[in-house]
Amino acid sequence: MTLEFGDWPVWAGALLIFFARVTDVSLGTLRIAFISRGEKTLAPIIGFFEMLIWLLAIGAIVRDLTNLAYYIAYAGGFATGVFTGLRIEDRIALGSRMIRTITGEDATGLTAALRAHGWGVTAVRAAGASGEVNLIFSVIKRADVPQYMQMVRTHHPEAFSSIEDVRSVEKGVLRPRKPPLGFGGRGSFLLWKR
Repeated sequence: MTLEFGDWPVWAGALLIFFARVTDVSLGTLRIAFISRGEKTLAPIIGFFEMLIWLLAIGAIVRDLTNLAYYIAYAGGFATGVFTGLRIEDRIALGSRMIRTITGEDATGLTAALRAHGWGVTAVRAAGASGEVNLIFSVIKRADVPQYMQMVRTHHPEAFSSIEDVRSVEKGVLRPRKPPLGFGGRGSFLLWKR
């Protein structure tokens, strides 16, 4: 199976190559995200379609190595595919994050508010650079980070927070996540698995 443009205008072939690259590079970005999350079933399936589309696009260029429009479409599709793939990955917000918040003030109100929203919170007293501090740990869904951080800023605007990627989580308190529009429900690619 090859892409043969025959009597197509050059712009049509270039457009087809562009969209093929956008699609395969976007799939590649998602595949890498799934690999980093340990999705052993979904990553190879995405990889299969990524390579199939890439082979079709590269085959079209090889058939006409003198056409500069195809090269530009290929490179432009790659760049747009990286951007699109990152936006899609950001939208589906895979994975969990560990948030550490350090504040020198009483954190009782903040921890109560975070727990009221369903997040697991571990709070301990610790020795900081300038005395006693409260150290708050939470592991939350990546999609919840903006809301969580807004609550931290509301209660303790001067608090220090660090956010790290968490590869896997077992047990603990993770509130159920509502999938973004257009995703979810039965057969939703296992995207919402812990």
